[in-house]
Amino acid sequence: MAGARIGHPNSCAASPPIIAVEYEHIAAVDLGSNSFRLQVGRVVGNQIYPLDGLKEAVRLAAGLTPEKMLDGPAQLRAIDALSRFGERLRGFAPGAVRAVATNSLRVAKNAAQFLPEAEAALGFPIEVIAGREEARLIYLGVAHTLPNPRNQQLVMDIGGGSTEFIIGRNFEPLQLESLYMGCVSYTLRFFPDGRVDKRSMKEAELAARRELQSIGRVYRDTGWEEAVGSSGTAKAIVDLLEMNGMSERGITREGLDELRARLVRAGDASRLKLEGLRADRIPVLPGGIAIMSAAFKEFGLERMEFSEGALRLGVLYDLLGRYHHEDLREATVGQFMQRYAVDRGQVARVTLTALQLLHQVLPAARDPENVDAQFLAWAARLHEIGISVAHSSYHKHSAYILANADMPGFSRRDQQRLARLVLGHRGKLERVTVAARDSVDWLPIFALRTASLLHRARDDDRQPAVEASLIEPGFQLTVDAQWLDNAPLTAAALDEEVRHWSAVGLELKLRRRQKAD
Repeated sequence: MAGARIGHPNSCAASPPIIAVEYEHIAAVDLGSNSFRLQVGRVVGNQIYPLDGLKEAVRLAAGLTPEKMLDGPAQLRAIDALSRFGERLRGFAPGAVRAVATNSLRVAKNAAQFLPEAEAALGFPIEVIAGREEARLIYLGVAHTLPNPRNQQLVMDIGGGSTEFIIGRNFEPLQLESLYMGCVSYTLRFFPDGRVDKRSMKEAELAARRELQSIGRVYRDTGWEEAVGSSGTAKAIVDLLEMNGMSERGITREGLDELRARLVRAGDASRLKLEGLRADRIPVLPGGIAIMSAAFKEFGLERMEFSEGALRLGVLYDLLGRYHHEDLREATVGQFMQRYAVDRGQVARVTLTALQLLHQVLPAARDPENVDAQFLAWAARLHEIGISVAHSSYHKHSAYILANADMPGFSRRDQQRLARLVLGHRGKLERVTVAARDSVDWLPIFALRTASLLHRARDDDRQPAVEASLIEPGFQLTVDAQWLDNAPLTAAALDEEVRHWSAVGLELKLRRRQKAD
């Protein structure tokens, strides 16, 4: 069971107290395209010590149909594995567990239908992360296992459906890329039924080299002092080379060429007579060797070391940073504000008012860890980034950027939610894709929409006291009547808001507060 320690609150007259929550045990779940993995870690200071781990060979990528639909058997294998993980995680606090899904669920067209059942089996939310976010987390995990992270490292992680390449130094990535090639997808594509010959191996290597050419020059110009492999394919190749006398340490060019030749001569990975060849690795070995061989040739590598660090360890360290108030998402929001030159005075005004409205309706949002408050604050700080594209319909540009840009620390679902809140802060509410009338997103949309309307003048003039409350079904705003009489533009805009909310089946009731009230 995960234990939680509650630190002493730091009282401050200008802001609510901050409560630091620290977990003794934290856990990461990696829904990979080949294997699902669970890692439980014990937190000691700023270090994580592995405590327990589970692995299930789900081979999710093998269940992707040509139409990019996840088939029934693959879904069943996934649910069964997640149910077992869920039993191990029973009793963990929600904040002590982070589950991430990678390439197969990035590309599966029916992922949205599958995820609710998967989350129910696991007992925790599942984030589908973008390729570069996966690469960042992989590097974070690897960097924490390197003997000298001050060296510039090229890290390669061959997954089931994608391969991530990172160049980094001192825990900071310099280059991040995720390429659509993996040991499962390449084995299915080039080695159907496990058959391997010179022609199929050459075709697989050439296909991988074509993918690598898109990043080759930039990566070679950036440079590295050492190459490091991580995760299952690299581990399997290292074991086969070292245990069968083809390499003394790590992956070497000569050893990899010898392993490749032996596989071609055998004609099928299941016929290889090698020490250390695990049964769960046989079905995906040909694709993994082809991708590794292509990388050695394209990058001119002679040797690659192996690191036990991988995505799940990176997720644990990222989670550790989040509850130590070193949330990378905060840094990303700050970078976006700088990149798109937002009016910081305006977004500060809108953020403050929006949060005040949210707190009135939802007192629980005063908790610094409240998710709705976090997303509302991020959306408020980023709602005007689209002005850098064009002022006309800037909210649409803002939403597009947030939905499609690389945002380290944010999952795809996070980005979609940010985009939804920002799109809804002005204009027609019918454009906002919200599943149900009682969706939790309507409340932060209401708060952000009202705040941006009240601060339309973009100045620091004192705003009237506005009271927000919930009614069924919708919201009520109580505004000083005399102030409204002196602000006909705002009054007209609020009357228009009533019509906008009515169009999506919700009510906005305006109450004018007289002095006698």
